[in-house]
Amino acid sequence: LANESELTAGRLERAEQLTSGLGSEGVRWKASMVTLAKLREDLIGDAFLSCAAISYYGPFTGNYRDALVEDWVSKCHQGGIPCSEKYSLVATLGDPVEVRDWQNFTLPSDNVSTNNGVLVTRAKRWPLMIDPQGQANRWVKNTEAKRGLKVVKQTMSTFTRTIEAALQYGSPVLLENLLESIDPVLEPVLLKQIVVTGGAATIKLGDATVDYDMKFKLYLTTKMRNPHYPPELCVKVNLLNFMATTEGLEDQMQGIVVAKEEEALEKLREKLVLEDAENKGALKEIEDKILYLLKNSTGNILDDEVLINTLAESKIKSNIIEKKVAEAAKTQVVIAETRAAYQPVAFHASILFFCISDLSVIDPMYQYSLDWFITLFQAAIDATEPADPMLPNKQARLLDRMEKINNCVDYMLYCNVCRSLFEKDKLLFSFLLSTKIMLGSKTLNFLHLRFLLTGNSAVDLPKPNP
Repeated sequence: LANESELTAGRLERAEQLTSGLGSEGVRWKASMVTLAKLREDLIGDAFLSCAAISYYGPFTGNYRDALVEDWVSKCHQGGIPCSEKYSLVATLGDPVEVRDWQNFTLPSDNVSTNNGVLVTRAKRWPLMIDPQGQANRWVKNTEAKRGLKVVKQTMSTFTRTIEAALQYGSPVLLENLLESIDPVLEPVLLKQIVVTGGAATIKLGDATVDYDMKFKLYLTTKMRNPHYPPELCVKVNLLNFMATTEGLEDQMQGIVVAKEEEALEKLREKLVLEDAENKGALKEIEDKILYLLKNSTGNILDDEVLINTLAESKIKSNIIEKKVAEAAKTQVVIAETRAAYQPVAFHASILFFCISDLSVIDPMYQYSLDWFITLFQAAIDATEPADPMLPNKQARLLDRMEKINNCVDYMLYCNVCRSLFEKDKLLFSFLLSTKIMLGSKTLNFLHLRFLLTGNSAVDLPKPNP
């Protein structure tokens, strides 16, 4: 009786620890059950749409992708296939913690870039990224740096040897600056023609057969804006459009101007972003650990002291992390409000970049990189005069400062670009720059501009005979 009494008392104590430790988790899990039930219902259609997105929409622009998805969703509803009303590739195949890590590694935060991140990591075919601004290149280098990324070009003398070593040791490889053809020696690698003999995986590379490590990854990028790849190449790779979008570039420019104008604030934001990603990752690990322990517990759960103690420790850590996340969220709101004040400068800068990007239509020689533009933008901010200290309040001084930055960026961009233009194209560039700025500031109606450029496009009907 004494032993049973002691055992029962111990179980009561552990039961109290268990219920208090899992109380808040239970509330959240109940709420998650409703969401999971809806997701389970829409799983077939969402999986079908995800397969279609990975297979087909990589090369297209953001607007065209959205139109495709809308059409696919309506066709699913017409065919009676259950799917989410507002289908999202990121919501279906993405992991929020992983997406935050991508953004920490310089992937732009706009929807198109995030979708591209999902397509790169989830597709079976190796990605070939159309990347004239070098954003995908930079993201891949930052993401895979810890794994010993090998960066090669087809023109390098050590090209084949580097690929061979990476295949054997499972290192990631970035093949950059591709033109419109790929060395035939890579065909077995692109097609993943892996042969398993006696438990060892091998692959053919040129005339040699080399060991194949399943951790091997291949990334391909091209700086060509509009490459014409043959169909037989397109079916071997996952072709992705990584060209900069207005939203992604605007966010990037906003970060640069805030880093210059509010340096301490931007450093704090970057620190909070990193901490937030780490905290959310830790919370997910704790939740997975709790579920794993509960699933694998044998016998009476109240007799498992290791499980109960682990749950108690996990709960303490979870509470500390949740407090940190809540505090960081409040700080992020303040930072976001301050960053939003500089949004007009970022928007203006993104307009200017896409303006000079259009010059390649006039002459293919007129090519300007995003890195060059960022350097010029930073130099213009440094060269701008400070705001008038006689202005009555902080808001007025901020507006004055932003106007001066915009004017300085316009002038420096015009001077630097005109230096590289033929004389006959300078007036056209001036007109293009002026109209883009006026369209962005909504001081020019696009319909009026189109009428000026094309005239009356209506067809005059012949007058009937009297």
